[in-house]
Amino acid sequence: MPDNTNKIGISGLAAYLPPYRVWLEEWCDWTNSHWPKIRDVVGRSFRLRGPEQSVYTMAATAVLRLIRQYDIDPDDIGFLGFGTESSTDNSAGAIILKGMIDRALVADGLSPISRSCEVPEFKHACLGGVYAMKGALRYLATDGRGKKAIVVCCDIAEYARGSTGEPTQGAGAVAMLLEADPDLAVVDLAASGSASDYRIMDFRKPMVRFCGQNRDESHHVQDFPVFNGKYSTTCYIDETLHAIDDMYRKRGLTAIDHMRSIQTVFMHRPYRRMPETGWAIAYLFALGKGGDADRAELAGYCDTAGVDLGDVLREMQVEPDVLEYATPETVHMDPFPLTMAALQAFRAEAAYEQEVLAKLAMGGDAIQDLGNLYTAALPAWFAAGFEHALEQDLDLRGEELLTLGYGSGDAAEVIPFIVADRWQEATAKIRFKEALAVAVDLTEAQYVAMHDGRRVTGLDYVPRAEFVVDRVGNQDERQFQDLGIEYYRYVG
Repeated sequence: MPDNTNKIGISGLAAYLPPYRVWLEEWCDWTNSHWPKIRDVVGRSFRLRGPEQSVYTMAATAVLRLIRQYDIDPDDIGFLGFGTESSTDNSAGAIILKGMIDRALVADGLSPISRSCEVPEFKHACLGGVYAMKGALRYLATDGRGKKAIVVCCDIAEYARGSTGEPTQGAGAVAMLLEADPDLAVVDLAASGSASDYRIMDFRKPMVRFCGQNRDESHHVQDFPVFNGKYSTTCYIDETLHAIDDMYRKRGLTAIDHMRSIQTVFMHRPYRRMPETGWAIAYLFALGKGGDADRAELAGYCDTAGVDLGDVLREMQVEPDVLEYATPETVHMDPFPLTMAALQAFRAEAAYEQEVLAKLAMGGDAIQDLGNLYTAALPAWFAAGFEHALEQDLDLRGEELLTLGYGSGDAAEVIPFIVADRWQEATAKIRFKEALAVAVDLTEAQYVAMHDGRRVTGLDYVPRAEFVVDRVGNQDERQFQDLGIEYYRYVG
């Protein structure tokens, strides 16, 4: 537990999701994909950013909602951090959001955000939002004492049609209010664990991808990543294990005892199966490091899988060099083949429901309709989870929630959250389900056109209480240049 005399954490959450929705069951019909597998591995639906939306409009809308829903005095905001891997300006960061929000606040008769406000942008794949949150907490603990901080996580996850990543697309933003004596949860950075290692081509976005893109019908730049699905899964599992080990070393805890005691876990979720696999593998590794009874449990899974316990334990003790798998010849190989075999047996046991699925269940149903939100995936799960707990009338006060953020490339952070006494009042203001309820279902033709950056007809949606891209500059003259600059408008 953190020292309650000096607690800092999260007091509120607010979300914005673009309305354009694709049901994965229908997508399976369009693409001749197997719906039962997609349902079990990926989820139910995903969102696309629309013609008048960008990463900046979505992020700014989420922040403005946060300010209004929690009645924040803009003059108290001393830190506005932006976690994203989808920004399209290589110079300016969160200052773009501040400018948009300031104009909307003033038009509403309110004061703008404090001029004495830091406006950094944080980028590290899907972990940028967690790094932004840590930066905000450190600001509040040092030179920002007495102020409030806002971190907004926003991304656009898009993949080429026909690729393995296509059903895992998504878009959206989640803003977080951070302050001392928080209403929602204390963030215990002192007890957190970190890990990082360079992975060469694990989900990268080199600038060469943008060369030659035709933007005649849309201002959007298509941001398809360079990725290798099996290798990315290997990186996720490996970095998760290292970050968890780092946390347990700092806290002096026995991994398997703590993992069994924890009731709720939130992890980075690129698709439904990934956090399940990550937490399950961590549980099996913890069994291998536990006592005789723990190893006996692991032995049962090994026997069912037809693998030798001793061989599995030896595999767990050898730290693989994941870079060896970053070649065309090895990218589909698994550094933990015996452990993965034991995992398949573990999934068929009742213990899997208790130790994995039940711990990932809070808010788990709602987020099946998000797709991958990259940096916003983890805070979106927080929001859905807290609302779920409120609906179920759970008593979470003082409970530890374990969170794990991950970013390709590759890094991970494991951070304990301690639920605050006033979490129910703060949760009532999140309105995550309200944000999720605004939806326009796309036809196949509309989806294809919107995805490919072409004009879309028949969209039954009128923006309301959100920012939109009004136009994009195209002048490149000696006396005036605004080529590629987005101009924004708030639609009240």
